[in-house]
Amino acid sequence: MSDVTRITPKPNGPLIVEGPVKIVTQDGRELPVPPRKDGRPAEVVVLCRCGGSATKPFCDGTHKRNGFSDAAPAGLAPTV
Repeated sequence: MSDVTRITPKPNGPLIVEGPVKIVTQDGRELPVPPRKDGRPAEVVVLCRCGGSATKPFCDGTHKRNGFSDAAPAGLAPTV
């Protein structure tokens, strides 16, 4: 794993976080990063952007079902 953290928004999907990361709740509790499907430690964390995930802050694929779009509403400039 690299010592540099990179965050990439997937079009109409989650944020892909590669590299070292700690996810901390508002009350200061660190959340464990879900392991890979094969049980090994995750090298990539996938975070929800649509607000619909049942496993927030982690993505569970709900964006595919709820029609999430990261396109700016008409008349508004995109924000980063």
